[in-house]
Amino acid sequence: ELLFKPQSGARFMTDRIDPNQESTSEPAGISSDIDCYRYVGRKWQLLHIPVPREMAFTLFINGHELVNILCTPVKLNQLALGYLFNQGIISEMGDVALMRVCEDDSLADITLKKADFILPDKRVLTSGCGGGVSFESNLEEPPIVSDFEVDPQTLILLMNQMLDQAELYNRIGGIHTSAISDGQAILAIGEDIGRHNTLDKIAGECLLRKITTIDRILLTTGRISSEMVRKSAR
Repeated sequence: ELLFKPQSGARFMTDRIDPNQESTSEPAGISSDIDCYRYVGRKWQLLHIPVPREMAFTLFINGHELVNILCTPVKLNQLALGYLFNQGIISEMGDVALMRVCEDDSLADITLKKADFILPDKRVLTSGCGGGVSFESNLEEPPIVSDFEVDPQTLILLMNQMLDQAELYNRIGGIHTSAISDGQAILAIGEDIGRHNTLDKIAGECLLRKITTIDRILLTTGRISSEMVRKSAR
């Protein structure tokens, strides 16, 4: 469980295992020893393999349920903040009075400084494989005006950097990765079973770490749907 108060910095409350204690369990976001059959040499082989975990993560705003997100349970605080930012519900950390994230209960309970906030009443089903949800009020973004340029070779190098840092993908596969870069290095990275969620995690991390997204490069392994473009523009 994580309790976050933006006006006084970050504070963590947890009942997790002592970080100095050695653990043999898989990292967060991975389910281990899943039975899998592979057909090789005209016969089936039983394997026990790790696979990405999936969680139904519920966001509450001022005590009211906003949305359920199917996601990989890593960087959940970044996911919650980034989703609110990309949906236009918040524009900066100062809009959040209090946030509680609890993985055990699969929820984030967020209190906005705007006490009279009204939940959006019209939702749009996006083209994500899991049927993502967006809100009609934030479907349009103004065009991006920038003189920022990057050459193809730099993009290839940055993609390789991102893939090298994709810890979950390199360990188990079956997961999307996105990253933001200044053209020299990877500044933040997000991994998730849902490609849309990777952008929300990056947006949330940029908010928390005060990383500017102006004149930056966004890299992703996922298909570039209209929702991905809209979140990138945001």
